[in-house]
Amino acid sequence: MKQKRAYRYRFYPTPEQASVLARTFGSARFVYNWALRLRTDAYYQRQERLGYHELSAALTTLKQQPETVWLNEVSSVPLQQALRHLDKAFPTFFAGCAQYPSFHKKRGRQAATYARSAFQWDAWDAQARALTLAKMGAPLDIHWSRSFIGTPTTVTISQDTAGRSFVSFLVQEEITALPVVNAMVCRERDGGGGCGLEGRGRAQHRREDCQSSVFAPQ
Repeated sequence: MKQKRAYRYRFYPTPEQASVLARTFGSARFVYNWALRLRTDAYYQRQERLGYHELSAALTTLKQQPETVWLNEVSSVPLQQALRHLDKAFPTFFAGCAQYPSFHKKRGRQAATYARSAFQWDAWDAQARALTLAKMGAPLDIHWSRSFIGTPTTVTISQDTAGRSFVSFLVQEEITALPVVNAMVCRERDGGGGCGLEGRGRAQHRREDCQSSVFAPQ
């Protein structure tokens, strides 16, 4: 069966690439916070629900304003992905699986997600691979600690508070299913769902609610 799997690597950007990424991180963070404020105010002030499509149209207008025209200096894809991340955060909150979305901070972990249209992936073999992001003229210097098979569908670039850069590839792979085990061992834990079918059933329903909420309409 096919399953999506993430692979994370350290990489070392050039000064030019670091500058592009810094602007991209800042722009994606700005758009996320702007959309969160817009969506929150629309609901509490006018009882209006704004989804991805409404915010995407508003973003197009925002990028045309003189004071925010600088958003056009970076790839538009990470900005759209910031809206998608916010759009997925609300159903998870309403399902009781997470807290209300919070504003992203400049001093925290930075991240930007690129869809397939915003990066070039070249893989000649397991040892010769190259990733080039939009607005960059050269591939990233990635430390390939392990290999994977397949073409990435999305790429997430992140930077931790120590300034280290990482790239995460989301790849769809063919996974061999594990054999079914008939015997199950259940150990009761403090605060857990308890043993037996009833306890496992409650835990299973809880997991299904949280997983399905991401795709539930608002």
